[in-house]
Amino acid sequence: MARNFKVILTLGFLFGSLHTADALQIDDRYVELYRQQNELRILNDFRDFLSIRNTAARPGDQQKNAEWIVDHIGERGFTSQIVRAGGAPYVIAEKKVPGATKTVLFYVHFDGQPTISDNWASPPFSPTLRAGPIEKGAQALPWPTKDTKINPEWRLFARSAGDDKAPIIGLMAALDAMAASDVSPSINIKLILDGEEEKGSPTLNAILKNYGDLLQSDLILFCDAPLHQSGNRQLVYGMRGSMTLELTAYGPLRPLHSGHYGNWVPNPNDTLMRALVSLKNEDGSIAVEGYYDDVPPPNEAERKAIAAMPDIDAKLKRELAIAEREQPDKRIEELVMEPAIVIKGYQGGGVERQSRNIIQPTAQASINFRLVKNQTPASVKQKIENHFKSKGYYLMRRQPSLANRREHAKVLKLDWRPGAYGAFKTPLNGPESGKLVSILDEIDGKPTMQTPTLGGSLPIVLFEESLSAPIIVLPIANHDNNQHGRNENIRLQNLWDAIGIYAAVIEKYGIE
Repeated sequence: MARNFKVILTLGFLFGSLHTADALQIDDRYVELYRQQNELRILNDFRDFLSIRNTAARPGDQQKNAEWIVDHIGERGFTSQIVRAGGAPYVIAEKKVPGATKTVLFYVHFDGQPTISDNWASPPFSPTLRAGPIEKGAQALPWPTKDTKINPEWRLFARSAGDDKAPIIGLMAALDAMAASDVSPSINIKLILDGEEEKGSPTLNAILKNYGDLLQSDLILFCDAPLHQSGNRQLVYGMRGSMTLELTAYGPLRPLHSGHYGNWVPNPNDTLMRALVSLKNEDGSIAVEGYYDDVPPPNEAERKAIAAMPDIDAKLKRELAIAEREQPDKRIEELVMEPAIVIKGYQGGGVERQSRNIIQPTAQASINFRLVKNQTPASVKQKIENHFKSKGYYLMRRQPSLANRREHAKVLKLDWRPGAYGAFKTPLNGPESGKLVSILDEIDGKPTMQTPTLGGSLPIVLFEESLSAPIIVLPIANHDNNQHGRNENIRLQNLWDAIGIYAAVIEKYGIE
């Protein structure tokens, strides 16, 4: 902060009411002033980036994104390379700063969930500005020009607007603001940008093994996830693990008329629904034997942190139009510290205009398991398979033969998807967290929440196993950004705030 120190002292001398805290806030206004003067350029960059299709299930999409990133960050002095380990590309990059003794590694992913364009109010890869949320009827706005006054409450709609391309734009805008004001970073900056997070980062282990020497740092910041539902800034110290099971049940060999064969032929919809319903109790808890055996209760520090958070359950119920939570006796911050089983999708025929009076040969479901600390993918897999066996299902890992289907009444094919990983959890009171909280609190004088766990998943545990640096999650997106769903968006003020957050960390973290 030496750049303006003499000016600040002079102002303080001349206007005796100027206190140190005020000086810090005035001193940091260079980021806001730069952003105000360059909002359209930042938005245009973001629009270009979001226009590149990035569906995780289409590997070819990610190469185009990686190449755009390399060009974009190269303009800010990064040396980078696109690397692979048999899957989608990753970008590994570094910006060295003369005199810096600390290095921070930033993780961001640039792939996105699949889209069903017909469900979106505007095409998912044609970024569109609106005055607010779709759910409140906000209409599309013309793309701004240099004369447009940009409202920070506007939202930008596109796939990955909130999850997770924004941090790349925000980080580079922060560096642009610093360069424009002749502010030198206090740290060396490294980036690992993931092109396959939305399908479980299945080759990340190999990437870390092959390129881990390039990723050594003093701190790893995972730039992903939304802010707390209260809108308050937060640091996060835990994320649940994730694994996915594709499940198929079998009925007749060919489609049959439901009138002629109903009540006689087993319906795979019934078979599969009973299997799915058996996983949970009426109160929302998991009914699988021994599933909670490895789950630790919140410790004292975590309980205190949760108690200090704004209680937003009632607000969320109203916002989401739900009468009651699945487990009414616990807050959302407590429930995301527990394992979850979520049925992501079900397919067993058609509905409405595609409804037909037939019994289909198969029914399929996709199930997501969210893991907590001490649970492993292997142990969860074993408990789930034991559970289905105890209910009389005949389990297979490949397509059943005709003989299998003739011999066994309740056949289930299990396809455990690659990329499963466990949960991450680190103490709230580590020295790095204290330093980050201090830096972030200086931005506006508002306290930064410390959140024990978010309910989403990131492959942090793989970094924890491969690298020695402490790891903290630094979210920026609005909580109602519709990530993974239709009409994904980011509130512009969240992006503007992110620029200031990143600049503060880059400017001050390396100062002893």
